[in-house]
Order: sequence, then structure tokens, then C-alpha cells
Amino acid sequence: MTASDAQRRRQGVIATLIAFTMWGLMPLYFKAVGSVSPGEIVAHRVLWSVVFLFALLALWRGFDGLRRLAAQPRLIGLLALSASLTGSNWLVFVWAISADKLLEASLGYFINPLVSILLGRLVLGERLRPLQQAAVALACAGVAWRVWQVGTLPWIALFLAGTFGLYGLLRKRAPVDAINGLFVETLVTAPLAIGWLAWLASRGTLHFGTDLLTDALLPLAGVFTAVPLMLFAIGAQRLPLSMVGFLQYLAPSLNFLLAVFVFHEPFDAGQFAGFALIWAALAVYSVDMLRASRLPAISPAVER
Repeated sequence: MTASDAQRRRQGVIATLIAFTMWGLMPLYFKAVGSVSPGEIVAHRVLWSVVFLFALLALWRGFDGLRRLAAQPRLIGLLALSASLTGSNWLVFVWAISADKLLEASLGYFINPLVSILLGRLVLGERLRPLQQAAVALACAGVAWRVWQVGTLPWIALFLAGTFGLYGLLRKRAPVDAINGLFVETLVTAPLAIGWLAWLASRGTLHFGTDLLTDALLPLAGVFTAVPLMLFAIGAQRLPLSMVGFLQYLAPSLNFLLAVFVFHEPFDAGQFAGFALIWAALAVYSVDMLRASRLPAISPAVER
């Protein structure tokens, strides 16, 4: 690994950790705007993200990247597909929080890294070292235990894991920078968001404009949406998908702690056992990454 590659990987790790920390704490924001319906919250996330990203491009990056994107309809189609994945993922996640099902949602994001690892292996040809394989086995055991604890098919968890795992794969394969890619993603879904808000207004059920505090909080959805997604896109492009998958355990761990200690959702010893297995997997994987970072190079037979 060259010095440039090592620097890119460090930048990817930092960006990914910040993104997952923000996502892990996001339920606090959604609870603060809990009087607003999930559909309206997601619509505001899209519209205010467009505004925030447009301002960011105008003041910092410029629009040359968008002009180049406009000449690549296939890439725009790929970003439209990734936008549909994030939009549906947001909607189900916000609904789960409003329905006091954050623990089940956190299960989805515990499963998601395994989906990322599977996609990395099957689609990108990424391989795992022996300690990484042991970590995956521990994580699978922990997730399987939690699924068994739920007692029924956890559709919320499976939907969240599948949609975000596919989103990470698509963004890794999309040759576009984080800001322009995310701006296109939000822009193509903006007409749906505007239509939904107009429909709510026509029925007299639009919450925006009825409460001063909520009106002040809803525009923050754009910042809280765009910043972690940009950072995640940076990490997805600079790190192996398997590494992104394990770093992602930070977000559901924070979700889990919020659900138990802040929102006081039911929690028992059986759930703790699954949680402990997952944290053991994280410890094993962290040891392996520390060992690998001390090596002068990574063998092509181990990772490519």
C-alpha cells in the first residue's frame, strides 16, 4: 500500500465513523419532530437537502461536475436507483422510530454490515483474512440470536438491511464525487417530495407552518441528511466494502443504547446476549485491522 493509498484509507475511515455516529444519534432528532408524520419528514429531508447541497455547490464546488453528469444518462439512472433505496430506507426508519420500534430498526442495521460483506464478496471479489472470518461468524451468531429473540420475521430489520446494503454497493460503483452524486439523488426525488407536501396541504394535514419550534427544526433535516450521506459516499469509495460494513456497527449500537436507556424500550437478557456477541465480533475485527495496519503492504491474495 502506497502512502497515498494509506492516506485515502485513513480519510475514508474518519469520514465513515463520523457518518455512522450522526446516523446513530439521528433518532434524537426524529423524536424531537415526532408530531410530524413520517412521510412529511422524509419529504422535508429531500427538499432541504436539495437546498443545502445547492448552496454548498454554489459557494464551494461549482457546477462543472453537474454539467459532466448531465452528459451521462446511465450514471444519472444509477443515482436515481440509489435515491429510491435511500428514500424507502428513510421512510421505514422514521416510521419505526415513531412506532417505538427502534430496537427492531437497530437489528436491521446490525444485519446490514453482513449484507455489505456478502455483496463485497459476491460482487466485488473482496476476501477476508482468518480473524475477519471469525469476526463475521461471531456477528452472524449475534444477529441470528437477535432474530430468534424477535420471534417473527423482522420485516423492518430485513428491509433496512437490504436497502442500505444495496445503496452502499451502488455508491461504491458510481464514478461520481459525494456532493454531486448526492445532489442528483435528492434532485430526482424532489418532485415526489413536493407532490406529497402539496397533497398534504390540500387535505389540511400539512404540519409545517403550524408550530414555530417544529418549523425551525425541519429545515435541519437537510443538513442531518446530506452531511452523513456525503461522508458515507467518501468512505464507500475509499474503503473495502467489508470494512465499511463493520464500521457501520457503530450506528446501530448507538441506536440500541438510545432505545434502551433514553426511550426505555423493553430490553432483556436474551437481547443482551446477541448484543454481546456482536460487540465481540467488533473487538476481533478491530484487532485484525490494527495488525494489518502495521504491515508494510497487503497481499493481493488477501484483499483486492
